[in-house]
Amino acid sequence: MPGFEIRQASILDLDSIVPLFDAYRQFYRLPSDPEGARRFLRERFENKESVIFLALVNGAPAAFTQLYPSFSSASMARIFVLNDLFVCPDERRQGLGAALLTRAAEHGRQAGAVRLVLSTEITNSTAQSLYEKMGWTVDNVFRTYQLKL
Repeated sequence: MPGFEIRQASILDLDSIVPLFDAYRQFYRLPSDPEGARRFLRERFENKESVIFLALVNGAPAAFTQLYPSFSSASMARIFVLNDLFVCPDERRQGLGAALLTRAAEHGRQAGAVRLVLSTEITNSTAQSLYEKMGWTVDNVFRTYQLKL
């Protein structure tokens, strides 16, 4: 599609991703922390602990998604946790979120994963609508719990 590009990010893209990641965190009502975001993302890149896909609109960073590799013991196979997906408000409704989800799924298939998993706030109906449109299904079998440490 003319005007936008989706590509896997590298540590060389850190400066482009930090503002997006910081905005993503603010979307979830967390305080802005660009230096913390930089540190966190740098560690993910340096330790090869995540895969980030970056969407560029006319060469400018506009959206990203971040995947964390994991495994399913029951399936005895690799899975990926799609932990983050963010599109700048001014760039929404152009297909960037869908393109990032498609690219994440392609990456998972290429890596031999059996599935991608994600969670989102119960009130985030806009994202839920996109996920369902893209073929994601709500898990009605397992309940998720968290233990704050």
